[in-house]
Amino acid sequence: MAANYDYEEAPGTYDDVNRQDLGYDPNFVPDSVKSFVVHLYRHIREKNVYEIHQMYEISFQTLSNRLFKDTPWPSVDAVAHYVDNDQVFCLLYREMWFRHLYARLSPTLKQRIDSWDNYCSLFQVVLHRVVNMQLPNQWLWDMVDEFVYQFQSFCQYRAKMKNKTEQEIALLRQFDQAWNVYGVLNYLQAFVEKSNIIQILEQEKDGGEQFTATDGYDYSGGSNVLKVLGYFSMVGLLRVHCLLGDYQTGLKCLLPIDISQQGVYTSVIGSHIATIYHYGFANLMMRRYVEAIREFNKILLYIYKIKQFHEKSPQYEQILKKNEQMYALLAICLSLCPQAKLVEETVNSQLREKYGEKMSRMQRYDDEAFAIYDELFSYACPKFITPSAPSFEEPLVNYNQDAYRLQLKLFLYEVKQQQLLSGVRTFLKVYSTISLGKLANYMEVDEPTLRSILFTYKHKTHAVDSDGKIISNADLDFYIDDDMIHVVESKPVKRYGDYFLRQIVKFEGMITDMDRIKLE
Repeated sequence: MAANYDYEEAPGTYDDVNRQDLGYDPNFVPDSVKSFVVHLYRHIREKNVYEIHQMYEISFQTLSNRLFKDTPWPSVDAVAHYVDNDQVFCLLYREMWFRHLYARLSPTLKQRIDSWDNYCSLFQVVLHRVVNMQLPNQWLWDMVDEFVYQFQSFCQYRAKMKNKTEQEIALLRQFDQAWNVYGVLNYLQAFVEKSNIIQILEQEKDGGEQFTATDGYDYSGGSNVLKVLGYFSMVGLLRVHCLLGDYQTGLKCLLPIDISQQGVYTSVIGSHIATIYHYGFANLMMRRYVEAIREFNKILLYIYKIKQFHEKSPQYEQILKKNEQMYALLAICLSLCPQAKLVEETVNSQLREKYGEKMSRMQRYDDEAFAIYDELFSYACPKFITPSAPSFEEPLVNYNQDAYRLQLKLFLYEVKQQQLLSGVRTFLKVYSTISLGKLANYMEVDEPTLRSILFTYKHKTHAVDSDGKIISNADLDFYIDDDMIHVVESKPVKRYGDYFLRQIVKFEGMITDMDRIKLE
């Protein structure tokens, strides 16, 4: 197995030394790295997906932790002759090289631009040449994920103009097309179109394709690279449009993937979580609270069950962070649209433990509640970006927070409107029928104003779904007949399955604890 290759220790100068003191030599290749690239190259040529996955997921991380904690890997020029100067492998190696750099160090502007150029070269090869490879889904997802992340990182970096040096400004002017938003969107869209993934998924529904059943792999000797990159690019497009604040377009890009079913996106945990996080957030911003609650509930229950198996994964911290952010988003959804019946007991108990007190205060609809909405949204929202090029005229100003402030303002405006309707729901929960006059008297308004409030309530508790149909988010509804308001409240469905699941998890924990006890 790839994970068991005997990678030798590198010289001690590589370990626990600051990069500046180290005198990093990009041309020095330790023997363990030679062995790594030679074996990885061979497995890619042989289409040995299992071994590629082991080397990519385990060996690369092991070597990074042992030899390159705070330095880059050897340059591609230094390893190229070990892999016959293979162009595609060198592009893949550089993609990993830059990913490691972003994760462990702080990239310079020139390195950010070089990474863009490498992605352009790699993607051009995949799109316009015959790539006869099978790569693990994890690697292909990481490519799309990192591509979008580096775009987001570049936009944030570029927007901090205040302390830029003259050299950095000159580079930004010279390479003004690097990480251009249209270039990023065009590559992702090109993968979707060139791979014919939308048609493949349609044919699969009619029994004509076996894409999901094989997790996207091609067992007939072909390549999975273009098809799976096309598939994950739909998730990438959703993420980019969420960063831009265009939620409707983002959800439209994801339509070919049926997220109510298992799919290739669920075969990689990072993809699964990123898909539902952005899908749920987009629905929240479009007032489709029920859909957001339903999907957040499912993914949070899934993470609760499987996170223990990913403790040693390099993605574990990201899993926990997204888990906490989605609990915050779920708290927002349930405060704006009380639909506790949609939430499993396990998720609900975790939610109450984390945000129970804050959710109680959010129901009061005062300034304190408003501040909590602000706090939770700021913690859980994506890092919004302004994709436009900066103004290079003096004085230089930072604008990296502008997009976030705009989205926060729009969200809080919606919350403020919901706060005005809080009294209506309180009274409707109490009565099954009540006259307009009586309710107007209770609310201390005249009847025309009350009718306006009731129309607003109807509007705010309904949204338009992806099919253009009007859907209700309310746990209670009403209609008016001859100046009488008739309230219709939905009855919660009792769920028993979750109780048994919790007991099973509890028993499994007890059995694990008992197995650890050594009997004398």
